[in-house]
Amino acid sequence: MIPISTQQEDLYLKQRRAMVDTQLRRRGIRDERVLEAMLQVPRHEFVLDSYRAQAYEDHPIPIGEDQTVSQPFIVAVCLQALELKETESVLEIGTGSGYQTALLALLARNVYTVERHPSLAHIAEATLGRLGLTNIRLAVGDGSQGWREYSPYDAVLVSAAAPRIPQSLLEQLSGTGRMVIPVGTQHTQELQLIRKRGGEYSAETLEGCRFVPLVGTEGF
Repeated sequence: MIPISTQQEDLYLKQRRAMVDTQLRRRGIRDERVLEAMLQVPRHEFVLDSYRAQAYEDHPIPIGEDQTVSQPFIVAVCLQALELKETESVLEIGTGSGYQTALLALLARNVYTVERHPSLAHIAEATLGRLGLTNIRLAVGDGSQGWREYSPYDAVLVSAAAPRIPQSLLEQLSGTGRMVIPVGTQHTQELQLIRKRGGEYSAETLEGCRFVPLVGTEGF
């Protein structure tokens, strides 16, 4: 559990409770582990100071390098679809500010996360360390290639839109692995849930969405 350190956090806690109740529960998020994680993680710690007043509002927030932290509802949709267990290993493509990484750290045993921008990776690592999350490994690199060293993964969560599902990421799924990834053009995408069973893959569309592009050898 991430501790709430001072009484100054009371306002942010109230805002998180409102976020969970109005943006998530009322819109169909039912996974109690996801809801509890989103209640615990201080989203305001993962945005620039100038955006802290907006930290719990229902929209993406810029974090630098032309990247954003996704709106809470979309984050919750992704996490709920993965159905993570506390014994599982998960790969995240696109660390960003580290907000979603922190949520994954509460839901899974081990989190491996890849970020393309060294500046964002450095800030995220510092924030995650400050919050005492120790089950995370972070690398700077081409996320479209995944991170083979620690594969296979029970789940893969991609936080940037790809023109097609990267073969490298499919290959790094375990035999019963799941992946959530936005697929489409740079302007219009669908959030897809990929399931692997017996060497075969199935796809389900979750939501229409708009993410920043996945840049790399198997991205844009």
